[in-house]
Amino acid sequence: MSRRRDNSLEMVKHVLMAIVIALVIYPYAMLIILSFKNNNQFYSRPWVITFPLHFGNYGAALEALVRYVGNSLVVTSATCFGVVLLSAFSAYVFARFEFRGKQFLFYAIISLMMIPGVLGLVPRFVIVKRFGLLNTYWALILPYIAAGQVMGIFLLRTFFESIPKDLFDAAKIDGAGDFRSFSSVAVPLCKPTMATVAIINVQFAWNDLIWPLVVISDDKLKPLTIGLLSFQSQFATYSMTRWGPLFAGYVVASIPLVVLFMIASRAFVEGLTTGALKA
Repeated sequence: MSRRRDNSLEMVKHVLMAIVIALVIYPYAMLIILSFKNNNQFYSRPWVITFPLHFGNYGAALEALVRYVGNSLVVTSATCFGVVLLSAFSAYVFARFEFRGKQFLFYAIISLMMIPGVLGLVPRFVIVKRFGLLNTYWALILPYIAAGQVMGIFLLRTFFESIPKDLFDAAKIDGAGDFRSFSSVAVPLCKPTMATVAIINVQFAWNDLIWPLVVISDDKLKPLTIGLLSFQSQFATYSMTRWGPLFAGYVVASIPLVVLFMIASRAFVEGLTTGALKA
């Protein structure tokens, strides 16, 4: 009886998991299906795959969005590099050096995670305006780098503290200085955690909408999130909405993040779980 009950519970769990997975995947599957339709197919049979497939929808979407994708790639790449580099240096200092006010400063930084980002919107805008950075890439890159430091320092400091001190002592015996110990001992060991920090910040910079709306008005510098708004108005009019290119644009916008996560998902999960367990 107990084995039969266990089998029944396992079956119920698998059924529930299958339902949850289906609910998660369904919207994305429909997005892809609808991106290959013209308006007649959309209105007559929206829920199934219809032929012929209209690959031209993706050509129209790429033509309209390629400039915005390029802007987002520039901002996101610079943000990712800056966050990982600076948070790694800062976390290493917090983990391996002793100085007055160390704990207070660290907890002051970590406490920023409890403050909603929207509360800093006006102060950040004032700072960016005073430095004359409005309508430049730096108006996006520098605030994103600053915002990414909190989570990056927290995760990387936790990992650096877990590295045995004997490894650093051995490096010093071999003549390595502080920077060499950081680059040759600490960094190779924490690559999964650094990948986690990178992916989190790539996702944040790629998907952010509010801050670019505030500081970027030049169409040549707009990132993809704002470009999608212009793209939507281009294919949606009062008389008719061209649904195929519209959905194709959303698919194009999501492809870089999907590819990134497929490549780095293992390192992301490993780094996140390692940081969580050691914290």
